[in-house]
Amino acid sequence: MRKHLLLLVTLLVASTAQAQDSSIDQLFADYSSYQESRYPSVDHANEAMRKGGFADISPAAYAQQAEKLQQFLQQVEQFEQQKLTSQQQVNLAMLRFFIESEIKAIEQQSYLFPMYGDTGFYFELLRLGETTELKSRADVIFYLEKLEAIAGYLAQWQANLATAVAEKKVLPKIVLVDFERPLQALLAKHPEQNPLYAPLRKVGQLLDEETSQLLQQRGRQAIAEGVEPAVKSFIQFLQSDYLPHARESIAITDMPGGAAYYQEQIRYYTTLELSADAIHQVGLAEVARIRGEMDAVIAASGFKGSFSEFIEFLRTDPQFYATSKEALLKEAAYIAKKADAMLPRFFGHLPRQPYGVEPVPDSIAPRYTTGRYVGAPLDSERPGLYWVNTYALDKRPLYVLEALTLHEAVPGHHLQNALTQEQDSLPDFRRHSYLSAYGEGWALYGEKLGIEAGFYQDHYSQFGRLSYEMWRAIRLVVDTGMHAKGWSRAKAIAFMESNTALSKHNVRTEIDRYIAWPGQALSYKMGEIKIVELRRLAEAQLGKRFDIRQFHDELLSYGPVTLTILEQQMKQWIERQLASAPAP
Repeated sequence: MRKHLLLLVTLLVASTAQAQDSSIDQLFADYSSYQESRYPSVDHANEAMRKGGFADISPAAYAQQAEKLQQFLQQVEQFEQQKLTSQQQVNLAMLRFFIESEIKAIEQQSYLFPMYGDTGFYFELLRLGETTELKSRADVIFYLEKLEAIAGYLAQWQANLATAVAEKKVLPKIVLVDFERPLQALLAKHPEQNPLYAPLRKVGQLLDEETSQLLQQRGRQAIAEGVEPAVKSFIQFLQSDYLPHARESIAITDMPGGAAYYQEQIRYYTTLELSADAIHQVGLAEVARIRGEMDAVIAASGFKGSFSEFIEFLRTDPQFYATSKEALLKEAAYIAKKADAMLPRFFGHLPRQPYGVEPVPDSIAPRYTTGRYVGAPLDSERPGLYWVNTYALDKRPLYVLEALTLHEAVPGHHLQNALTQEQDSLPDFRRHSYLSAYGEGWALYGEKLGIEAGFYQDHYSQFGRLSYEMWRAIRLVVDTGMHAKGWSRAKAIAFMESNTALSKHNVRTEIDRYIAWPGQALSYKMGEIKIVELRRLAEAQLGKRFDIRQFHDELLSYGPVTLTILEQQMKQWIERQLASAPAP
């Protein structure tokens, strides 16, 4: 009798656990599907969502989204942590983080802020022609429908920006200079010269001549009668009704609800519960530490002069600058290939997806940062891209190119992003997610990993790497300084100019980016500090058993997580390593 009772209890426990697993997996799948449903897709399972278009960005749509997210949040709270596996606990915690962040963003009307320093809401439109891949008639129809929806999409943006003006939530004037200019790239003398027409040139390779001609004509009509008039009208709205209302002050805290908004941005981008003052102090300490290392490099170089004179030498001597765009790209490509060769020494698991090196598109280059990684889906014909800004060559020093490449390509963003997409065990909402503290922290750590890999062999590239690390440390100071401590733009520029070898052009574009995008700049150094701290902990506790490849593979296996979760998971990994075998 007792045996039968024990068996019954065991079966009931197993059945309950199985039901819990099924329920939580369904929640993850439902949330992933909901997020996907917000964005029209040519291969969406729901036929209604296959119609080409854009996400609904009206206030009514955001209100509905907030309501749906609250329903998901209620489901999250129903699960008992002790009954979940470790992986389920992490997935559930991340789901809660994303949902709560989305709800807060809607409540604080973040959709009224269209500009992020070097990019903005129009960025998708500017790249639509080059990122679209047409492989079938359905793809062509979907793309044509998307072109035909651009006018409505811009109309929604116009309505949102008009609301921003009415509620005094317009960005500072300094970051909106020439805000409308990139959109002019979507205007051409003839529809076929418009960059949005580019994908349609290949339609003849997919379909018969009569059908292809009809669909290409539909595309030309959509551009001539829909896209270009809408773009012109929107530019006129920006120039006449939006930009004139830009504010003189730079602090986000000067706007209604700005203090609460900034604190939420700190929480989201650092994934930590820290005040602006606490981060400011961390930044000042890091600046002092890195400055000492920079002084040591200057002394070792034999340069006779002050810190500011050394920086001026780096900024002005022609030996440190490429003389052509091609030369800069070739140097970046060479460094990238050298970085590829280092990977097996530091990683046991490498991604399948390749990446390329290309220039930042001309339409956005003047305001754009020095370089950036642009990812691509795993099933795409496009690779990941390491963009190098070739605009204003005398502002793109070669001595920082190694650090930039290790950050944006490998072992930085491409490696981390591609590996995350390959994590089939993760729910879709996590495989396609990104967290700045994790991703940018990893990429900054990747710059430092270059020291062990044999990069930075001369004093100038050593100083360049330190200058880049200083750049990220300074962000902690100037971002909090401008948005929470009353710093002026001029003070922030002077602080960065006097402590880094960044060109003055780069300094200004960077400071303006922090003004337009409060909080995001804090993620890099806070993330890197945590990763370095965890590595030191692992090295100290594991001693000779520490394996750098295993450490990196483990850290990257989680996908994007908050720094708190990252610390918990890595400490558990260290404990498992200690328990797995006796010390040699």
